[in-house]
Amino acid sequence: KVIFRQLGNEYEEAMYIAEEINEVVKKGKYSYNDIACLYRTNAQSRVFEEKFMRENIPYKIIGGQNFYQRKEIKDLIAYLKTVDNGKDDVAVKRIINVPKRGIGATTINKIQTFADANNISFYDALLNNNAMEILGRSATKVKPFVDFIQRLRAENEYGKISDLMEIILKDTGYVSELELEDTDEARGRIENINEFFSKIVDFEEKHEKPILSEFLEEVALVAEIDNLDDSKNYVVLMTIHSAKGLEFPKIFLCGMEDGVFPSYMTISSDDKTEVEEERRLSYVAITRAMDSLTITCAKMRMLRGETQYGKVSRFIKEIPRDLLDTNVSAEKMSLKKGVLKPSSSSNAKPIFSAKPYETKQYKVTKEDNLEYGIGDTVKHIKFGIGQVISITEGGRDYEVTVDFITAGQKKMFASFAKLKKM
Repeated sequence: KVIFRQLGNEYEEAMYIAEEINEVVKKGKYSYNDIACLYRTNAQSRVFEEKFMRENIPYKIIGGQNFYQRKEIKDLIAYLKTVDNGKDDVAVKRIINVPKRGIGATTINKIQTFADANNISFYDALLNNNAMEILGRSATKVKPFVDFIQRLRAENEYGKISDLMEIILKDTGYVSELELEDTDEARGRIENINEFFSKIVDFEEKHEKPILSEFLEEVALVAEIDNLDDSKNYVVLMTIHSAKGLEFPKIFLCGMEDGVFPSYMTISSDDKTEVEEERRLSYVAITRAMDSLTITCAKMRMLRGETQYGKVSRFIKEIPRDLLDTNVSAEKMSLKKGVLKPSSSSNAKPIFSAKPYETKQYKVTKEDNLEYGIGDTVKHIKFGIGQVISITEGGRDYEVTVDFITAGQKKMFASFAKLKKM
């Protein structure tokens, strides 16, 4: 029989599969290289990669890169690293022209030379007035990047990591540029970005006080580990498309929910042949199993940082029930209207449909318009109650220093702090 299991969420699904793999390998039924996990989109690999790493299960991505090695994910991590401390010169250089800002190799070399001569980091050189004088007119191209990073650092002082990522995606227009490409590759990269956003939200939900540096440390544990062993005895992770023509003794077919496989866009399409194409693809997946097939789905799944609920894939319901060994009741397997929310960009958060990058001018708040002044008692949404110690005029905003009762002294930009006079 085909084993079919419905789990609570994608993390429980990954745990179930990891435990099953460890059990069959321990009992000698299969070797790691007898086993493959198939999924509809590359973005789904992230949860399995993390779980397999923690369970010491060797794996290899076929037909693609490990999740944290994908270009768009490395770009976003580089932004977060730069915001966190700016000490990673490779990360700063990676995103100084993402999106394109017209900063050439000559300018970058001049900055690096200045940094080396003064024994400071590349980003600290960007903050140095003497370095900017050396750049001449090119400094006008560098300044918007520095202003943007400094703004993100101010946001990181009191905001959530997910809020930080929203600003990065919105103000760089990263997703919008991919949408304009309108290719399968670009859509796959958007799915990866959505999954990375879900990773951030999941981290925030699991930590009482989520800190950016700790998030980056957790990501690094997975990103920096080489999961391939010399014996080539590893579990294969791949999309169903990549599995065409291949067979494995043991197959795990994951994420079998309406809205994932078939996708919501396919279900809602006026072209009924699209569902038929997905049905043929599910047949391909099922027939990759030479000996044993386990199909899994989740009752709820985080998509773009939002928990969404789905019903069992219609393709599973087409399998005769007497062929299934399942933990799902016949009633729940019956056809009914799904509750999975649309996954198209038109229904996504604003960050996934933002306009392409434009250098933004941030309005300076006039000091005489502030509702508070030095010595006043103010309230902050995160740090609570405190007293304003100083207000200093900056390039684009006013820097306010507040001595909070519980959090101590904090410096922040007035336009972002949203302090309320008590």
